[in-house]
Amino acid sequence: MTPSSANTATTADTASAPAAGNGSGSPYGTLPPASMPASRKPISLPRLREMHTQGEKITMLTAYDATFAAVADAAGVECILVGDSLGMVCQGLSSTVGVTLETMRHHTDCVSRGLRRAQGTAWLISDLPFGSYQESKELALRSAVVLMQAGAHMVKLEGGGWTLDTVRFLVERGIPVCAHLGLTPQTVHALGGYRVQGKTEVAAASLRREAHALQDAGAAMLVLEMVPAALSAALTLELARCPTIGIGAGLDTAGQVLVLHDMLGMNLGKMPKFVRNFMEGAHSVRGAMEAYVRAVKDGSFPVNASHAW
Repeated sequence: MTPSSANTATTADTASAPAAGNGSGSPYGTLPPASMPASRKPISLPRLREMHTQGEKITMLTAYDATFAAVADAAGVECILVGDSLGMVCQGLSSTVGVTLETMRHHTDCVSRGLRRAQGTAWLISDLPFGSYQESKELALRSAVVLMQAGAHMVKLEGGGWTLDTVRFLVERGIPVCAHLGLTPQTVHALGGYRVQGKTEVAAASLRREAHALQDAGAAMLVLEMVPAALSAALTLELARCPTIGIGAGLDTAGQVLVLHDMLGMNLGKMPKFVRNFMEGAHSVRGAMEAYVRAVKDGSFPVNASHAW
């Protein structure tokens, strides 16, 4: 994910947690009880495909700890991404390149535990960090096993072309894979910075080929980051078996994702163009997340003229 430069944290909405001293719970951020409708069932790959087929937008947010994951789930977010953006928003790194597999395992475990304790229903995706899958498909499998055993339902990796064998290898072994094209932050130095990808006809054709090849290799979801809106819209129509999740890729993807700290207005640097501060007008973190879910579902976010290229 394109991260914010924030490295602070806020307290999630815990108004429903037991008060300290009443003999129940804990005084240290007790997780909120589950408050989802009884009819809401755990999100699965078939459910995500059904949403895509029916034209219902998919919502995704990053989360890095138990409490924020539980609150996002209760707010109706279908997919929680433990993004390697934690390197910047939690660790204060200058890019995602320094994030280790052990760090990703730790945060995946925390998020998974929070969802279990709050009887969560969200689909949990975890990033394979830089260096954990590039060497070989066998290394990618070992790394993916670590994250799946920590509670992930799906792993995400960046890039096309050379990743096809790895995607196929993982999927054949029962590990769902989310691909990631466009701006790929783990290779930001090779890209020359956080730049829009697929702007020229040649670049767009290459990205389109890679997207189709990833679907054919078995990728079940595809993040499109900082891709022109027209290109992402076309790919969303073409990739019938692989829902697209946009970030800075316009309104017409199958779903949207934002970095949690960005959408809560906690970016200490320049806010990326594709972000809206959902804390504005909200009375709580959960309220901001619910506003995000509503805006994605009803199509009022993103706005192509403001948030896309």
